[in-house]
Amino acid sequence: MKRICNQCQTEMINDCKVNVEYDLSGITISQKRKGLFKNVSAKTKAAVCPNCGNVAFYIDDYQIFNK
Repeated sequence: MKRICNQCQTEMINDCKVNVEYDLSGITISQKRKGLFKNVSAKTKAAVCPNCGNVAFYIDDYQIFNK
């Protein structure tokens, strides 16, 4: 998916890794649902604008949060 920077309308660079300092797992987004073993989670990725440096976070498997 092509991402456009909200600040300067330049095409962003996708699939950049996101890591928290001293934590190799990075950032994950999760949602707790009703029932046993119903939690869903996804690894966060980032898109970076090569023009202004704006960063946007996203996940690839966003459909699993819609259930």
